[in-house]
Amino acid sequence: MTHAVVLIKAEREGLATLGSQLADVDGVAEAYSVTGHWDFVAILRVRDQKEVQDVVTSRFSALSGIKDTETMVAFEAFSQHDLEALFSIGN
Repeated sequence: MTHAVVLIKAEREGLATLGSQLADVDGVAEAYSVTGHWDFVAILRVRDQKEVQDVVTSRFSALSGIKDTETMVAFEAFSQHDLEALFSIGN
């Protein structure tokens, strides 16, 4: 499994609807509207880096309202949720 974080700048007209559109894209585990230089953050959980490429260059490009993106692929994931699931096996 490959995890990636995609920072997204939206066109003004896309601000109201882009978050729900991002959340509906296959491969997007979570989407957030955020403050700061970027408008949205999408968390990808996909098979491999090739699918990260497909999400960002094909699936996102089909959405209207995206102005710019920056993608960061995770080397390793550290999640309290994952640790809790691992240690709760058999309970």
